[in-house]
Amino acid sequence: MPDTIFNKIIDGDIPCHKVYEDDKVLAFLDIGPLSRGHTLVIPKESAQTLDQLSADSAAAIGRVLPRIAQAVLSATGARSFNVLQNNGADAHQEVMHVHFHIIPKYDDGAGLGIGWKAGALDASEGAELAKRIADQCRREA
Repeated sequence: MPDTIFNKIIDGDIPCHKVYEDDKVLAFLDIGPLSRGHTLVIPKESAQTLDQLSADSAAAIGRVLPRIAQAVLSATGARSFNVLQNNGADAHQEVMHVHFHIIPKYDDGAGLGIGWKAGALDASEGAELAKRIADQCRREA
């Protein structure tokens, strides 16, 4: 696992504006925010992408992500927000350590902007692909 800025923050080598910490998770304000209150939530476990993260660390993030989102909304007064999580450089991941962005959205448009070019799912292709994914889920369990 490459040494990342997040590993250095976890180790205390780089300071951060911490908003939450427990034995498995750290959350802090993004230093390049898209909007006021933009918060990063990271596992203390070193994993590059979500699929490489242990079940324990994933569960720990799942337990605290809603609570941190509620705290961000309360503290900022925002009513809406995005949760963004990218995996791999082709998916726009810049820091190769699993992380979730909580990005408040404001009436003035500040926050995450998304372009969504929806396609169409062919019924027979969808049935075949769903079966393959379901089979893999059963194997991974």
